[in-house]
Amino acid sequence: MPLSEHEQRLLEQIERALVDDDPKFASSVRTGDRRLKARRRLQIGAALVVVGFAVLVGGAVAESVILGVLGFLVAFAGAALAVLNYKVATGAVESGPAPAGGRGPAGPARAGRGNRGGRQPLKNRLEERFRRRYDQ
Repeated sequence: MPLSEHEQRLLEQIERALVDDDPKFASSVRTGDRRLKARRRLQIGAALVVVGFAVLVGGAVAESVILGVLGFLVAFAGAALAVLNYKVATGAVESGPAPAGGRGPAGPARAGRGNRGGRQPLKNRLEERFRRRYDQ
């Protein structure tokens, strides 16, 4: 839904006031989409992995341990860069606690599902599943 002229003017006034009050914050907000930057880092990471493996193979062909280790380190750094930016780059949303009017089953049927931060340890989940099956 497009903004009306009045709303656009108000938004422009708010933006100008923000730039006047805190120009550093305003420039950091205006710099662009986080996903674009994360995608770029993901692509750089993938390229580093390819280059690292090429250097690793080149080191093996040239029988150079230093070149092989350097290739491994470059590939590892690229993989780390790609993994750390994957979630933001793909737009995957972390599944947090469900809203009050959330969909889907709740309670024990959903135990063990969700984000990793609030997950029960594997042992507890397995024990809970066993108890549910045993009680049926």
